[in-house]
Formats: sequence, C-alpha cells, structure tokens
Amino acid sequence: MPGRIQSIERAAALLRFLSRAPQGVGLGEISRSSGLPKGTTLGILRTLQHVGFVEQDAETGHYRLGGGMLSLGSRYLDGNELRARALNWADSLASLSGESVRIGTLHKNRVLVVHHVFRPDSSRQSLDVGGLLPLHATSLGQVLLAYDPLARPEDAEEDPAADLPAFTRHTITSPEALARRTATVREAGWAWEAEELVEGEVSIAAPIQDRRGLTVGAIGVGGAVERLRDEDGEPDMQQVSYVRDAARAVSRELGAIRF
Repeated sequence: MPGRIQSIERAAALLRFLSRAPQGVGLGEISRSSGLPKGTTLGILRTLQHVGFVEQDAETGHYRLGGGMLSLGSRYLDGNELRARALNWADSLASLSGESVRIGTLHKNRVLVVHHVFRPDSSRQSLDVGGLLPLHATSLGQVLLAYDPLARPEDAEEDPAADLPAFTRHTITSPEALARRTATVREAGWAWEAEELVEGEVSIAAPIQDRRGLTVGAIGVGGAVERLRDEDGEPDMQQVSYVRDAARAVSRELGAIRF
C-alpha cells in the first residue's frame, strides 16, 4: 500500500490553520504553528497561492484562504440541506435586522459556517463561509452546546475540566460557567454573547431543528454592541424575535412538526 505524501499533509495542515484565521496571518505565526521552517512554510504557501487556494494581502503581507479554496468548499456546502433550505430566510433576516447573518452547524467540535449574508450596507465585510468558530465564545456555538448532545468545546477533548481559551476579557473560560450559560440557553430557547469573541461585537442565535426534533444547526445575527444591545446592557429583544422567527421558519422547511 502506498505511503502518505508528506508535502500534501503539510499543505492540508496550513489550509486548516488559515481557515481559523479569516482576517489573515503572518508567515512567522504560520511557521510557528505548523512547526515547519519558514523556508518550507513559504514554499508551500507560494504553491497554494499559485493554484488559488491561498492569497496574500498586499498591504500587510498576511496570508488567508483564497477564492479557489472557497469554490471547492462551496461544492460541499451547496449540497448541504440546511444551507439550501435556509437561504431565503437568511436573506430575510439580514434585511429585517440590518445585520450580518450566519448559519452554522457542528463540525469537529467547532461551528462550521455554512452560510453568511453580509450586513445590508456599504461597509467592507469578509465572507466567512467555510470558516470554523469556537463553540464556547459564539452564540451559534452556545446554541449547539445547549441542544446537541455530541457538542463540546474542541479544547475540552483532552481535559474537560481545563479552562477554555479566552479571546477577549469577556470570554467564558470556566467549564462550570459555560455549563450555566448553556442551561440558560436551553431554558430561554436562544443564546446571545457580548464581546466574547470580538471586542465591540454582539451576536444572537437560535436553534434549527429537523423533522426528528434534532438540532441540526443554528442561525444568528452579529453586529456592533451599540446596535444589538440596549441601554441596560441587555440584548435588543426585537432582534431576538427576528432571529427566533427565522430559526422557526428554517425548522419548518426541514420538517420540524412543532414549528
């Protein structure tokens, strides 16, 4: 039986790393993360750049996934029933809320973004389709943790009692605190987080269920604190209602009887 090809394994590892850094990352950090010499890393990146799987920002020099990789990923995502059934409702939610919309599902103990609708304004935005988000620091992920018995934070695989990584000073890092949060999500039927993944941003999400009553994903909005949080520091309940209505609509499309 033929052996594995090391260069392909290395290229795949770099692509996986870049998928977790949608804003791009420098050569030095990529090299340190992969454990490869800078020269080897640069050679792989240049090859991936040549075939369109990686692109480099002209100003910062940072590398990120290129359009060729997104095109390949879309072949899988286009066949995903969740995404296909949710397209129209995601567009409607973006229009009603005035915010960006993401639909995610569980993938290797992370949130896989299967659909992303830009905020309906002229601001510069980057497409997150195919990106992987942490479960514990996002409203989409907290919904999946609350309703999907198979979901658990990626970083808890080896030691469930270990602290979770912090992305901001607001990130939940204690497994006990996360358990309390997910219990609250189950009771309320929706989740929200304020600046737990990105400073200055809030997200709200609700579960999507199928005809078996299983939670197969989540849909949510994300945007600036001043737009999605009220004067008392609580989530804008009008936005919560938009998100929950969209989640129910997609669930009905998937055959969920109780919706």
